Amino acid sequence: MPVPEHLEFFIDPNRCIGCQACVQACAECDTHRGYSMIQLDYIARSESPQTVPIVCMHCESPTCAEVCPADAVKRTEDGVVQSARKPRCIACNNCVLACPFGVPKMETPMELMMKCDMCYDRTSVGKKPMCASVCPSQALFYGARDQIERQRPRSRPIHRFLFGRQIIVTKVHLMVPFESPVAPMDVIAAFRETVIGHVFGPNFSAETMVGGGK
Repeated sequence: MPVPEHLEFFIDPNRCIGCQACVQACAECDTHRGYSMIQLDYIARSESPQTVPIVCMHCESPTCAEVCPADAVKRTEDGVVQSARKPRCIACNNCVLACPFGVPKMETPMELMMKCDMCYDRTSVGKKPMCASVCPSQALFYGARDQIERQRPRSRPIHRFLFGRQIIVTKVHLMVPFESPVAPMDVIAAFRETVIGHVFGPNFSAETMVGGGK
């Protein structure tokens, strides 16, 4: 069965509390063999405990699949990009290096790329992904668009991202402040924005992070 069209996946980083519930729940998904396909990244670990959940964005034109020489990475008709298929995966790491969101992970002991597949065994039958079902702050939300619009009146979902000259369109949506520009989010430009009193740019370094630079 395909994933129901009216149900969508939304990420709201501002709501993440770093509880790791999503990481633990993901490992319990029946198809993951005990491996978690989600991770929490720190925004600026030396300055803040703020975390953000990293899941596969399920691109309309997945770079991971496009660079796979063995045709091991497949995208379903309903837009979910699957983990590499074991019989085909040659553990070349092309997908790991190519993903603009840094999602695919090579499980070296298994010689297999594994990543978030939106709990396809659950979502394809109308259930929530494991991570969204346990997130206490609803930083990970799976449901109808009108539902999240009612719950987050000061935010809006985006699914178009600009990497240099390339626009990436994704199945998963990122919640941003309502007043944010409608144009695709310029991911590269974000590195030059001021974050917790520091500016990320060409001269960014660990020294800058701890306040030693300007």
